[in-house]
Amino acid sequence: ENVVTVQSAESPHTTTRGHRGGKMNKITEMLLKILTGFKDEFAGAYNIRENGLCAARQSSPNIRITVKTDEPGLDIRIDSRARGETVYIPACVTQGGVDDLVYNDFYVDAGADVIIVAGCGVHTDGAEDAAHNGIHRFFLENGSRVIYREKHVGTGTGSGLKRIDPVTFAVLGPGSALEMDTVQLGGVDRTVRKTSARLAAAARLTIRERIQTDGRDTARTDFTVSMDGDGSAVNLISRSVARGSSRQTYRSRLMGNCRCSGHSECDAILMDRGRVDAFPELIAGCRDVSLIHEAAIGRIAGEQIVKLRTLGLSEEAAERRIIEGFLNG
Repeated sequence: ENVVTVQSAESPHTTTRGHRGGKMNKITEMLLKILTGFKDEFAGAYNIRENGLCAARQSSPNIRITVKTDEPGLDIRIDSRARGETVYIPACVTQGGVDDLVYNDFYVDAGADVIIVAGCGVHTDGAEDAAHNGIHRFFLENGSRVIYREKHVGTGTGSGLKRIDPVTFAVLGPGSALEMDTVQLGGVDRTVRKTSARLAAAARLTIRERIQTDGRDTARTDFTVSMDGDGSAVNLISRSVARGSSRQTYRSRLMGNCRCSGHSECDAILMDRGRVDAFPELIAGCRDVSLIHEAAIGRIAGEQIVKLRTLGLSEEAAERRIIEGFLNG
């Protein structure tokens, strides 16, 4: 199998507007619509990554995107004057034989308030694997606020595996807030998702994960959060559906080292022969800490299906509505 490992194919001076003269890969365009709601063009700051290369990039007055010189990826610097702006950083792998690796670092100045739309789509129609490993690191200064939206999806009819292995690391300064919404839409055969964070005083971290697997998919999620400053707090919610013979593993580790509060919730629905293993861990290093974990793994209740069928829905449609309500609830 001829696999191309993409590490750094971008010039540190690359700055592009538009999409290679309007010749964006059609699969990339399709994936961007799924991941970001893309409609012909992005406004403001953005970087589109296609098979390890830059398909398009643009900075804005308050958000500067530059290429790293020591490793593949970008530095995204968000000025304190940024208010309500959105920056798009999607990545697409549109063919087998590509194993993409990228490091994106986000530096958010004090008082900034932004939305970051990321996500990755992988596609293969052949026997070769298509893979993307995205390492995102966040550094939030005092009082800044970030909403981070990330979707993952796999498409294509090939026998090659579609793999996405995201790594997220965040350092939250005093009074800052990071809200993460991560979604795996389906079609990803293998995924390992690792998220870790350190919180200073009065910092707030909210993570909402939604994941669905099918067939022989495997998915592993690892969360580690250390609350190091008084008044810091984390709220972690994971909802998942395991269908077919898929298997999911969920691990969470909340560490309270001061007067702080942490909440972790893991809910899963099993269907067919699916399996979910959950391993929550709470570590209290201070008597003023408040840590809570909730977990539930079960199946769709038969009476729910019956009720919806009396309203005219087919069994398949009723099942789909229940799952959508569960994942989005």
